[in-house]
Amino acid sequence: MANTEAQRSVLILCGDYMEDYEAMVPFQALQAYGVSVDAVCPGKKAGDVCRTAIHDFRGHQTYSESRGHNFTLNATFEDIEVSKYDGLVIPGGRAPEYLSVDDAVTELVKKFSDSGKPIASICHGQLILAGAGSVKGRKCTAYPAVKPVLVAAGAHWVEPDTMSACAVHENIITAVTYESHPEFIRLFVKAIGGTIKGSEKRILFLCGDYMEDYEVKVPFQSLQALGCHVDAVCPNKAAGDKCVTAVHDFEGDQTYTEKPGHDFTLTANFKGIDASSYDALVIPGGRAPEYLALDGSVIKLVKEFMEAEKPVASICHGQQILAAAGVLKGRKCTAYPAVKLQVVLSGANWLEPDPIDRCFTDGNLVTGAAWPGHPQFISQLMSLLGVRVSF
Repeated sequence: MANTEAQRSVLILCGDYMEDYEAMVPFQALQAYGVSVDAVCPGKKAGDVCRTAIHDFRGHQTYSESRGHNFTLNATFEDIEVSKYDGLVIPGGRAPEYLSVDDAVTELVKKFSDSGKPIASICHGQLILAGAGSVKGRKCTAYPAVKPVLVAAGAHWVEPDTMSACAVHENIITAVTYESHPEFIRLFVKAIGGTIKGSEKRILFLCGDYMEDYEVKVPFQSLQALGCHVDAVCPNKAAGDKCVTAVHDFEGDQTYTEKPGHDFTLTANFKGIDASSYDALVIPGGRAPEYLALDGSVIKLVKEFMEAEKPVASICHGQQILAAAGVLKGRKCTAYPAVKLQVVLSGANWLEPDPIDRCFTDGNLVTGAAWPGHPQFISQLMSLLGVRVSF
């Protein structure tokens, strides 16, 4: 089970081939904000895995699908007591198709709905709300293909003007796709009694092709959900260009596996970027840092942030860039274990990431070993920035 000392507890309703981002982004973002989050799936127990699906928009008439990360559940469906939770999150993807006809699932959702507790459902997740009879007479949006089911279930359909749209009616928050996450998560935090302070920060993400999928999207949208202005740049690319990403996962081999991830859209031009206009720098891991560490303009940018003592948060292989920039000498630092040699040779004091989700702060520097550490990674960066979520 998740953190029992948190002031709020939330349940995420999972299933095989739920959309990868739509499960992990709210799961880790809410934990970073201090919320206890349990993830369950009918017929599975804590420690079991749900497969996920990567849904993306690549110029076809509908979304594409490929295999995503494995998502590890941290609670058992049969043990769930609705009275212990302050809200429910329902990811989309293909899982809602079969979960919407599971009596145990619809009964659980009815209990949340009848109690008036906040329910946040995204994309195809609204199929489950329809199956539970929870949308009748309510304003509701969703991925457009779900419209016929919601209308038939008695919902008042809200046509989304963009793929990032959200709708709120009483205790029900609905959204269209994972591009809705910043507003979707912010609305849910407010619904469970949260207040965000210190969010007027500007944060820059240093991106590259084959950066790790979660390691860019989870912190990027988690910080956006707090109200921060977040930009993503990549050398030799401009605003609107895309970076391809990599899914790095742990599947029983001696090292991580790799699969294609989502495409990630950049928001700003790298050329002419001014470090002085940002409050912090985030460096995702994956394979991108290998070549970014060879780019003189990247090294110059990183040095500018470090010399100004602005918060710099780097995860996994991202520390290859810090090592190449010569900014780790004498600093306490962790990274993905296979990067230890490079970190130590750069003069850093190595901190063992045991367990793998452990992160560390040393002055203005936050380092983590891998994406399971996102809750700590984001939370420690928030502390340096003075951004808080209180309940």
